[in-house]
Amino acid sequence: MSSGAMQSNVGNPQIYNDGDQRYSEADRRAEIERRKSELSEGQKNAHDIHDPKDNRNLEIRAKQEAVQERQAEREERQQTVTNPLEPAQRHGNEPSRGAQIDAELQAEDEEMLRKKGPYNGTSH
Repeated sequence: MSSGAMQSNVGNPQIYNDGDQRYSEADRRAEIERRKSELSEGQKNAHDIHDPKDNRNLEIRAKQEAVQERQAEREERQQTVTNPLEPAQRHGNEPSRGAQIDAELQAEDEEMLRKKGPYNGTSH
């Protein structure tokens, strides 16, 4: 029995090559970068607020739920259309008559608010 690195008696030892199981330097760098980004960002969906096994108390959970609700409302507000003509124009179409009327009404309202001046905190 030989004392070489190959201790298996199966097959021809000359055909074995471990090069296909080694990482190249580029693979090592990519793995290090991936791990760094995971550590800095955290895993997606790693903390579910409604996880019963989570050991956070109810007060902390309630605060986090409130933060998530405010975030969802903020995102929803950002998705609303402020210019009624914009969706049709974005798609290269002529806006509908209703959208044109909405735009006129919105312009009138904005003009009236400009004429009234800024709100100074007093009520009449």
